[in-house]
This record gives sequence, C-alpha cells and structure tokens, in this order.
Amino acid sequence: MHVTFVKKVLANGAPCPKCGDVERRLEESGLMARIDYLAVADEREPNSEGMRLARLHGVDVAPFFLVENNGTTVVHRVYFKFAKEVLGGRDRAIRAVDEAREILRANPDLNLSSAADTRRFGLTAR
Repeated sequence: MHVTFVKKVLANGAPCPKCGDVERRLEESGLMARIDYLAVADEREPNSEGMRLARLHGVDVAPFFLVENNGTTVVHRVYFKFAKEVLGGRDRAIRAVDEAREILRANPDLNLSSAADTRRFGLTAR
C-alpha cells in the first residue's frame, strides 16, 4: 500500500487552512508516519504535481489522499473516514501517543537516547 497526501496552497500563496488542520491532526496522532508521499496542489501553478493529481483523479477539494494497492488507486476526500478505514483508526494512534506521553510524564528522568531505557519501555530508537 502506498499513501499520498495532497494538500493545497491557495492562489494568494497561503496554505489551505483545512489542509493545515489535517496535517496537524496527522502529526499529533502519529499517523503522518504512515503517509508515504506528500504532493502540493499549488493554485498559482496549474501544472504543480498536486494539481495534476487532482485533475487525473477528478478531485476538486483539498486535502485528499490517494491509496494505491495492488495496481488500484482509491481516492479519499474525507480525512476521518480515511484515517479510520485506511490507517487503522484515529483512536488507536491517539491511544499510542497518549500512552507514550503518560510514560514520559511518569518518568521525567527517562533518557530516550539510553538503550537501556528504550528497551525498558519497549520503545524503538530512531
């Protein structure tokens, strides 16, 4: 499965507010790590990658997601539905983030650069 997130830049050069909100939600929930590619639909540039993808798939809203799987591409226009159906649910990701925050709150001395602490809490070092 390959997931493309397409966000828009408005004609005045400002980021699309809805796209920014969705991007923030993806980041905060930890789901951005599941996005394979980010394309920008720049209204000032009709041939920008995101604008071409929007035309190709008949999409006139932003943001949107393209999910390619076994040679088939499915367009998702609604973030929450996409997150639930494709990424395994917003709740699961939020629970994982909340759990990580709770571990950090309960262990202020935790040193994530320490291999011992990383193993102790079942975390993976990046």
